[in-house]
Amino acid sequence: MTMPRSKKKGVNILDHEWVPEHEVLSPEEAAKVLKELGVKPIQFPWISINDPVVKAIGAHVGDIIRIRRKSPTAGEIIVYRYVVVD
Repeated sequence: MTMPRSKKKGVNILDHEWVPEHEVLSPEEAAKVLKELGVKPIQFPWISINDPVVKAIGAHVGDIIRIRRKSPTAGEIIVYRYVVVD
C-alpha cells in the first residue's frame, strides 16, 4: 500500500552512502584555494546549478564546492567544482 503523495517523507540525498561530502567554500576559502592551486574558478570542472546535491547544499552560480571522496587506494581525495548555469 502506498501513501498519498502529500504524506510521503522527503529523502535527503546527502544521506545516501554513494554521495560524497559536499561543501560550499566561503569567499575567503575559495580565494585561498585558487591562490594555492594557481587557477581561476572557471578552470575547475563544472557542476550544474540544477544538480540535486548543489540544490541540497544551497550553492549558487559562481560558488566553488569542495567534494571529499573516500578512495580505497588514496584514503581520501579532495576535488573542487565550479557551479554554473547549464
